[in-house]
Amino acid sequence: MDRLRVIPTWRHGRERIHVCLPDGRNVAWYDRGAARVHLLAADYEEDVLTALRPFLTGPVSVGPPPVPTPAELARLCLHPDDDLAPNRPGEALLIALDRDPAPVRRLRRPDPRRRELAAQQAVGEALDRAEGSGRYTLHSVPLPGGDQIHHLLIGPGGLYALHALHARRQRVAVADPVVAVGRHRPRPLLHRVRSDADRASHALTAQVRPVLALVGATDVTAPAPPRGVLLLTDADVPSLALAGGVLKPADVEALHAMARDRNTWARL
Repeated sequence: MDRLRVIPTWRHGRERIHVCLPDGRNVAWYDRGAARVHLLAADYEEDVLTALRPFLTGPVSVGPPPVPTPAELARLCLHPDDDLAPNRPGEALLIALDRDPAPVRRLRRPDPRRRELAAQQAVGEALDRAEGSGRYTLHSVPLPGGDQIHHLLIGPGGLYALHALHARRQRVAVADPVVAVGRHRPRPLLHRVRSDADRASHALTAQVRPVLALVGATDVTAPAPPRGVLLLTDADVPSLALAGGVLKPADVEALHAMARDRNTWARL
């Protein structure tokens, strides 16, 4: 037979090596992390293993792909317009800036939306780097009324709704529910942070913990820990993503399938 083609790919930080026929049809793939070769056509098993021999790093199991879980089937049925998983960090702001650039009268001043975008991108990129091994992040989750949850983390450590706050080279003082950044007017921001998490808990029928992520702050002071809200700097975000011991893998998959569906949030 004609020689099989081997095509390495990466998704969510995990390597998957596809084996294709010369006409492009996929006959197998090798999941290095799971040490398994998934065969789509049993007749090609010997040829597939021969083609993959330079890529195999140890003993592997060989067999057909696993049967999709209900969560995976639900995800496959999503219309692309309803799937929130492709959203970029700061997606809502990116769209707003593209549609409505800063008016001429404000060109001499930095557009505050760009600072907000930078904060969301910093937190989002930190979360995305920690994806894989059953951890997922959704960005710019739309809520009725025009609000968004900046980031929703779903993983073995539970669910977290993160609100990113730009505080580059500034001191932050937190006196529940008020947050003061540098010399800017203090705002009762923790009300918003808690509200986002509460709405997410209602939509997903699961506990979602509120998180305020302070991006670039030089110092953070809080006379007492705010009730129920985690205060993190952007440097602390990866450790949050790596937490475990709360949800089982099947629960994580089911919650992710529900959360990525735009219709889940439209019902709030």
